[in-house]
Amino acid sequence: MLETTITKKKMEKIHPRIPTLFEQLKQGRASRREFLRTVTLLGMSLGAAQLAAACGTTLSVGESTEAKPSEGAETTTDGATTGNIKRGGILRVGTSVKAIDHPARYAWGFDANQTRHVFEYLTETGSDNITRPYLLESWTPNEELTVWTLKLREGITWTNGEELITDHIRFNFGEWLNPDTGSSILAQWQGFLTIDGVEIVDDHTLRLNLEAPLLAVPEQLFHYPAQILHPSFDGDVTSGQNVSTGPMLLKEYIVGERVILQRRDGYWQNGADGNPLPYLDGMEFIDLGDDQTAHVAALTSGQIDTIYDPQPDTFLALKDNNNVAIQSVGSAATRVLRFRVDQEPWDNQAVRMAVKMCQDRTKILDAAYFGEGIGGYDTHISPVHPAWAPMDLPDYDPEGAKALLAEEGHEDLEFSISVGTGWPDIIAYAETLQEDAKAAGITITLDTMPNSAYWDLWTETTVGITFWGHRPLAVMLLPLAYTNDAEGNPVAWNETRWADDEFSEILKQAQGTVDIEARRALYAELQRIQQERGSIGVAYFINVWAIYNPAFQNMQAHPTNYNLWRDVWYDADIAS
Repeated sequence: MLETTITKKKMEKIHPRIPTLFEQLKQGRASRREFLRTVTLLGMSLGAAQLAAACGTTLSVGESTEAKPSEGAETTTDGATTGNIKRGGILRVGTSVKAIDHPARYAWGFDANQTRHVFEYLTETGSDNITRPYLLESWTPNEELTVWTLKLREGITWTNGEELITDHIRFNFGEWLNPDTGSSILAQWQGFLTIDGVEIVDDHTLRLNLEAPLLAVPEQLFHYPAQILHPSFDGDVTSGQNVSTGPMLLKEYIVGERVILQRRDGYWQNGADGNPLPYLDGMEFIDLGDDQTAHVAALTSGQIDTIYDPQPDTFLALKDNNNVAIQSVGSAATRVLRFRVDQEPWDNQAVRMAVKMCQDRTKILDAAYFGEGIGGYDTHISPVHPAWAPMDLPDYDPEGAKALLAEEGHEDLEFSISVGTGWPDIIAYAETLQEDAKAAGITITLDTMPNSAYWDLWTETTVGITFWGHRPLAVMLLPLAYTNDAEGNPVAWNETRWADDEFSEILKQAQGTVDIEARRALYAELQRIQQERGSIGVAYFINVWAIYNPAFQNMQAHPTNYNLWRDVWYDADIAS
């Protein structure tokens, strides 16, 4: 029988800080979304959190209401029933297929998508931005958020027949936390965890002993390079020789051409029909290049079934097509105008500020994304992030920019921006800024190149516009790009080389702050510092679309463009 009441005592038993968060919800000092996101990270099941949220917004604590089942890895279908699910079919994806080797070094979401149904994650953040246990059965933090106990699900087997155990998980932490691996994951754990703090309790219990409080542990376990590998990993994820736990097997990986996945027998998770997932027979990722005109033609002609990361022109071309399904979700994904602060004149924050003042944000969003997003504030914290601190949108002020440049001796500033032609919205962003900056005496030229060429130099170019994907928490994102490592060197993805002692100290506090109001106050300072003296301009955050053949059921738009397709099924009747 499902529990239909929740009390403060029950909340406190899950984690001592949850009742305080509940009071903030009741008093309107935290939103329902912020409450759900935070208490689930503290170990509360989503079903119980939803019930508590209902109590906090419409009921008295302890008053009866109808509860929904807790949403864990076992509950995978969305509206599907045993009677209408069909098995079989191949899902074909238009994307890029780049050279990869070690998942921990993935630098792009489509890399992870092509192997995420082969190699799985300890946790999973759904399209609703809530993180749930996956290979884990549960996690339990202590009151101080310095010790996290992770419980593995029992009975999960690798494709070689071995059971997944904590020794295997510790191997993966060793890869992530080893600087020689070159993983972005290391930056997220910098100052919080070393391999010495990863303690095996038993075959299914692992303990993370942190050096400082950290709230986002479950979220970070779903950072896209954090796919779980067997200790026998041969160093090349494309070899096809590596054992895995996922519902698909990697059968072929040809750079620049295709990836072929095939259904695995005996997967550990069952579908709604009582048989092992997945429902599909396979998936194919087909490299169609950067120009999405080819993707549109392939989708409408039936050569592919969905497009990775649809661009605005693709959305416009297909939004009125009755033979295509489209879903949309808001996100913290953005295009970052970034300046190398270790190079002149960008070491001068006034010069950076002058360029940022030339952004007409509404005009840029309309030109770049047809208004399908929200304005940006020159900070990489988005209004969709829990604990966002409201602030005023900066004005377009070319006269102020011109005066500021004159004060600094940089009248008639000239520079170039590196941009990838495969992102039409980035081109539109750059062209709009180029035109609007003229009023400030700024001359901008565009150094255009294919996306693949941009990724070859994205951390090295002096000024560029970089695509950054969604992260569900700001405290996951900021350490990746705006901090230094323990030796004082920029972390792997710090493309601007900017680091600020005050910013870093406040960020570390925010990473371990549970109280939503207190975290919002810290975010206000982080947002202010980055806006006033940071190394980036952010004019807008984008909506993310899923565009696909409607014969495929259970497809969902995910803010990070992650493919969570183990329970997608193909309905041939719709296709016909």
